[in-house]
Amino acid sequence: MELKSYKRLPYGETNFESVRTRNYAYVDKTRFIELLEKESNTRQFFIRPRKFGKSLFLSMLMNYYDLLRADRFRELFGGLYIGDNPTPLRNGYAVIEFDFSGLDTGSPENFVKSFNWRVQVLVQRFLKYYESVFDQTDSLIDNIVKHHIGISSLEVAYNAAIAANVKMLIIIDEYDHFANDLIAMGVEDVYKKMVQANGLVRDFYETLKIGSKSVVDRIFITGISPVMLDDLTSGFNISINLTLLERYNSMMGFTRQEVEWLMDETGVNRDFITVDMEWYYNGYLFHKKATDRIYNPSMMIFFFEQIIREQKVPEKIIDDNLKIDYGRLQRLTQNEANRELLVQIVKDGGIVAEVQSKFSIDRLHDEQHFVSLLFYLGLLTVERPEFGVVRLCIPNYSIKTVFWEYIMDAVQISSKFVINSSELHRTIKALALDGQAKPFLDYVSRHIFNKISNRDLQNFDEKYIKIMLMGCLFQSNAYIPVSEIETNTGYADVYLRRSPLVPEVKYEWIIELKYLKASVKSLETHRLDAQKQLQNYGGSSMMKDSKDLKKAVILFIGKNKYELFEKL
Repeated sequence: MELKSYKRLPYGETNFESVRTRNYAYVDKTRFIELLEKESNTRQFFIRPRKFGKSLFLSMLMNYYDLLRADRFRELFGGLYIGDNPTPLRNGYAVIEFDFSGLDTGSPENFVKSFNWRVQVLVQRFLKYYESVFDQTDSLIDNIVKHHIGISSLEVAYNAAIAANVKMLIIIDEYDHFANDLIAMGVEDVYKKMVQANGLVRDFYETLKIGSKSVVDRIFITGISPVMLDDLTSGFNISINLTLLERYNSMMGFTRQEVEWLMDETGVNRDFITVDMEWYYNGYLFHKKATDRIYNPSMMIFFFEQIIREQKVPEKIIDDNLKIDYGRLQRLTQNEANRELLVQIVKDGGIVAEVQSKFSIDRLHDEQHFVSLLFYLGLLTVERPEFGVVRLCIPNYSIKTVFWEYIMDAVQISSKFVINSSELHRTIKALALDGQAKPFLDYVSRHIFNKISNRDLQNFDEKYIKIMLMGCLFQSNAYIPVSEIETNTGYADVYLRRSPLVPEVKYEWIIELKYLKASVKSLETHRLDAQKQLQNYGGSSMMKDSKDLKKAVILFIGKNKYELFEKL
C-alpha cells in the first residue's frame, strides 16, 4: 500500500510563492478575491488581530494581480478556487506593497526619517522590479534620490505607470504598527503631530488619494486597529471598511473544516492531540450573525508544528508570542478607568457593548472605544447578539491566560508583593499528588490576599478571588483551570483539570468559592450551606469518568481568613 505524501506545515511562512512552490499546505482563501472585486469601492480597509494570516493573504493578492506573473498563474493558483474561477483583473496590475512595521518611533525626527526612507526604498524597489515595463528605471531611481525623496517618490512611480499605460494596485500591511507603538508608549503628542493636521502620515495618504484619481486603481490596507482610520478621515476618506461584514468573517483565520483539512494534508497525528483544540484556539467571531467561529491560525500551526516535529504530545500548548499581547494590554491600561473596566470584564467573562467601526486616539479612554480596541486586538470577540448590540467574551482559554497574567502582575505591582515561584509550585504539587488543598490555600491567603492594596480590595469578591486563584494555578503546568464547569446542580466556580503534560497528577478538583466580609455574623449558616453544597455535588457529563476527583468548598472570610470543606 502506497503511503500518503504529506505537505509541509507553513510554520512562520508568509510568502505565498514559497508556500505554493515548496510543497507547503495552503488553506485556500482565494475565493475572497472574487468577493473583493465585486465591492463597488476598490479602496478597501480590513483589520484582524495579530498573527491571523494577514501577511500571507496580502502576499496571495500580490501574486494574483502582479502583471509579471501571468505566465506562472497555473503554477501558483492551479488547484485553488481562483485558479478554476479567475476574475477579469487577474495579473492586471503593477503592484506595490508598503509595510510600516519596525519604524523608528523613538522621536519625531527619527520617525519622519524612518517613514520617508521606508516609502522611498519601497518605491525604488517597485520601479526596479518593473523595469521591463517602465522606461529608463535607473534614471527614474536616480531622479528620486536627487529630487523626490520620501513621499514625493510616489509621484515618480505614478508617472512611470501612466507612461507605460498600466494601472497600479497598492497594498499596505501593518498600516497602524507605528501608531500602536506610539499610543502604547504614551507619546500621543507624537502620534497627533504625525497623523493629524498636516502630519507626515496624512500627507502619505493624501498622496494615495491623488493617485487614485488617475493611475491607482485598487488599494487594500490591513492592520490590527481602526484608530488611524478616523484620524485620517479628511486625508483619506475614499476607503470602505470591510472588517465587520458578515461575508468576510472567515477571510483570515481557520474554520473547523479548514483545521481538519490542514491536519490531513500535513500528517498531524491525532493520537497526540490530548487537549480540546476548540477550547484553546477557537472562538473568534467578527459578526453576530456569522456561523463559523474562527481558530487563530498562528496558535493552531504552533501546536501542530510541535506534533509533526517531535511526534509526541506537545510540551507547549500556548504560544509564548501571546505575551506580546499581554505587554500591549499592560500599556493600554495606564489609566484607572481602563484598569477597572478590564478587571470587571474578566470577572464577568465579557461585556455588552457596541463595537465601533472607527475611533480617534482622543477617545481611547471612553469605555465603548476601549472595549472596541480589545475586540480588534483579539482579546475579546462576539459571543452573541444582545438587545441591539452584542455581548463580547474572551475568545478562548489561551487568551484568558493573557488576562490572568495581566491581573496577577498588576496586583503584585500595586500591592508590592512578589510571588515565590518555588514555594507556590510546592503547594500545587501537594494539591496534585497528595490531594492536600491547605498548603496552597495557606500560601495564597498569607502571601497574596493578605497583602493586597486598598485599591484591589475594592474588587475583592468571589469572582475576583477566582481570577487570582486561577492566575496562581496557571503558574504551574499541573492543571488546566476551568471556570464555570457544569455539574448536575449548576455551575461550579473552578474545575482543576489534569494537564496532559503532567499525567502523574493524581487528583483533580472541583471547587466552589464563597466570600464573606469579615463582619458577617451568619457564619454558621454559610458553613452549613457549604457542607450541603458538597453533598449535592455530582458528576457532570464532562467529569463522569474522572478518577480521584476531589470536591471542595472554600469559604473566604475577609482577605486573610478561610475555611476549607472537602471530600473525595
